[in-house]
Amino acid sequence: MTRRALAILAALGATAIYGLNHTIAKGVMPDYVQPYGFIMLRVIGAAILFWSISIFGPKEKIDRKDYPRMLACAILGMGINMLVYFKGLALSTPINSAVLITLTPIFVVVLSAIFIKEKIKPKKVLGIGIGFLGALGLILFGAEIRQDAPNIPFGNFLILLNAFFYGSYLIVAKILISKYHPFTFMKWLFTLGILLCLPFGYTELTEIAWGSLPFSAIWKILFVVVGTTFCTYLFNIFALTQLKASTLSAFVYVQPLIGIVYAIATDQDTLTTVKILAASLVLLGVYLASKKAPFPKRSRATD
Repeated sequence: MTRRALAILAALGATAIYGLNHTIAKGVMPDYVQPYGFIMLRVIGAAILFWSISIFGPKEKIDRKDYPRMLACAILGMGINMLVYFKGLALSTPINSAVLITLTPIFVVVLSAIFIKEKIKPKKVLGIGIGFLGALGLILFGAEIRQDAPNIPFGNFLILLNAFFYGSYLIVAKILISKYHPFTFMKWLFTLGILLCLPFGYTELTEIAWGSLPFSAIWKILFVVVGTTFCTYLFNIFALTQLKASTLSAFVYVQPLIGIVYAIATDQDTLTTVKILAASLVLLGVYLASKKAPFPKRSRATD
């Protein structure tokens, strides 16, 4: 099997885990762990795991000139990204989360145009507009009365911000991962993540009542730390060594299917007309925004 095929499998594996995570993580918050305390568990657990496996990788030092970019990656991928996502998920619903996260490829398209000067064609502009209409519909009209979702509009807005920051992280990380081994990159990224998230999550981390946690909460916490954090970041970083950031971001399309099916199957969420319409607009917009233009046919005169 080629490295590119393995990269595609890694990207699919990460996407499948993320799809399940919308419901599994929601099942722990806020009854057992508050969102920022959960983030501290994620970054601490992943940092320990990445430092542990780094002994099997090369001994590398980060060049001083790469410090600012490494810090930017940590802020986008370990700091703001996680903080807004888990807070948003705590306030909103699993299906809303699974739908809004698919806007990541649109943000990658826009940011690629800004930072690496890729041209945005009219079809992509149309897709971006349609996708944002769907997201706006969920934010403004997707409110429901749910005890476990106290502020759905604001939660949806935070999840939308998460899609933006994760897209930014993919673009910045692509440059560094071409230079450093994934183990080196991730161990330092999550170490910085601990420092960035500590001011926000320390209090909520100390409030976790470990002695009274049921098994149902413990396995979900382990899934988020080992699966959603350690495995997905490792899988995605490996995938980035073989795939473009825009290609990797497109795998997010699978998340709504997995997330919605799992949320409904476990009675953690329900479909509504607004969700169906908004999801349709988001997916259509993402499809148009990230669809590659066909190669122009060569004329007979040039054959």
